[in-house]
Amino acid sequence: MTREAPPPAGALPAPSERDWARAVELIASADRVALACHVSPDGDALGSMLGFGLALSRAGKAVVASFGDRRFAVPRLLRFLPGQELLVDPSDYPAEPPLMVTLDASTVERLGLLAPHAGRAGELVVVDHHASNTGFGSLHLVDPAAAATSVLVEELVRRLGLAVDVDVATCLYTALVTDTGSFKYSTTPQVHALAARLIAAGLRPDEIARELWDGAPFGYLTVLGAAAGRATLEPAAAGGHGLIWTYVTRADRAAAGLPYDEVEGVIDVVRRVEEADVAVVLKEDDTGAWNVSTRSKGAVDVARACSALGGGGHPRAAGFSARESPPDIMAALRPLLSP
Repeated sequence: MTREAPPPAGALPAPSERDWARAVELIASADRVALACHVSPDGDALGSMLGFGLALSRAGKAVVASFGDRRFAVPRLLRFLPGQELLVDPSDYPAEPPLMVTLDASTVERLGLLAPHAGRAGELVVVDHHASNTGFGSLHLVDPAAAATSVLVEELVRRLGLAVDVDVATCLYTALVTDTGSFKYSTTPQVHALAARLIAAGLRPDEIARELWDGAPFGYLTVLGAAAGRATLEPAAAGGHGLIWTYVTRADRAAAGLPYDEVEGVIDVVRRVEEADVAVVLKEDDTGAWNVSTRSKGAVDVARACSALGGGGHPRAAGFSARESPPDIMAALRPLLSP
């Protein structure tokens, strides 16, 4: 696999040929493979998991897949993805899987309810592209230079000799297009070559784009308006590069009849403000916890800041969770947002 950028300082090394060979050996010899992705799965997490699961099941493997949310539900925007028949509730996940493969999870805590299962797995293969990956698991296919976890999954599928049909391709393409921001980030010849291979399997990029970005419930406008109305611009913050932040409460969502997963796109609107390099959106979930999304235009490494608060991610897109009030959370985050 061609690496797309130098690895960030402190990141795990790219997989060696020995790592790839060991992963192929473990998966090829397994009768059953248990897959897991991170909680509140995004397109890369769920797309990578379902794409890999479908490729394995087409080859005759028994596959089970899940994510460890207490409220186990596929986000509305991703319900078009094929392969959801492989999904099981966390309560039905194997307690001690002989072989478990995690997708797009940078820490074992990001597995939520499935973290104990990972601790009891006979072999735990970690497939991920986050520079903040902590190195959990018994075998690491972790490459921060990869544009998405799906890049690594496609490489693993190829090395296993598995077929990529239109359903597998749809999942992996969705993973790739969402984590690259519709090819706005990590835009390299390798990324577009992978997209071309997946499109050649017969998927419709226009239909996938329509599912992902061209629809939202009416209530989203109400919630977006509330978040925009309370946005705070701090031009001197983030080392003088500017900070904009806002928050979405569960009361906002309840009034609009909007589930939590429908507010993920708020950060993409807030980050457009020209006066700020860093954008932050705090979103209150149904338990009262705040999930914090951060974005940077490049001057500030938000992954470093979020890692210091128990989260992680990429230099330009990262997050963490907390239970303090939004002002208190921002008081802890603000000093960490330095170039």
